[in-house]
Amino acid sequence: MKVLVIGAGNMGSGFVKQLSAAGHTVSVTARDTAKAASLAAQYPGATAVAAAGSADGQDVVILATGYGDAATALQSVGNLQGKLVVDITNPLTADYMGLTLGHSTSAAEEIAKAISGAHVVKAFNTVLAQVLGNGAKLGDGSTATVFYAGDNDLAKATVKALAESLGFATADAGGLKNARYLEPVAGLNIYFAYGAGKGTAIAPAWQGL
Repeated sequence: MKVLVIGAGNMGSGFVKQLSAAGHTVSVTARDTAKAASLAAQYPGATAVAAAGSADGQDVVILATGYGDAATALQSVGNLQGKLVVDITNPLTADYMGLTLGHSTSAAEEIAKAISGAHVVKAFNTVLAQVLGNGAKLGDGSTATVFYAGDNDLAKATVKALAESLGFATADAGGLKNARYLEPVAGLNIYFAYGAGKGTAIAPAWQGL
């Protein structure tokens, strides 16, 4: 697939690494263009691109920024009408120990409103950056699970295929409104990793889904 990664931070770097290794054609854009160029140079098949118009011709656009930067980042890449946008964000508080949205909406739903006409799928938000960077196999030999939620069946099937091409197990979490459940799961994962000091080599790996 042709995949645009927006963001060159920890999650963006993990995506560029894993997508390139899986044979996908990867473009990366970021607010810090030098950082994007340095990242792309590390992996065959990855290219740093300017933001303007970078969504053109892409099969998948992965939003790998913080939630607060999401709207600006998505607006910068051009026309997203009919595009598959994978939202990995979580609406975290400043101390990362809470969420700023919930119950009646979610980050994914707010992003979908901001880019009306795109097919937004919530996915990868429960996978810590260190897990993404190191690969889907966890320390105990189990495989990390990518949960995905969205309202377009074809978009969801594409995200499922993309995640499985990276070696992850997958679980269909229903419609996009169920991002209201997935985002707190990410918060719990972050608590276990950092708040409870369990370390970053963890991720939900629920079996039998």
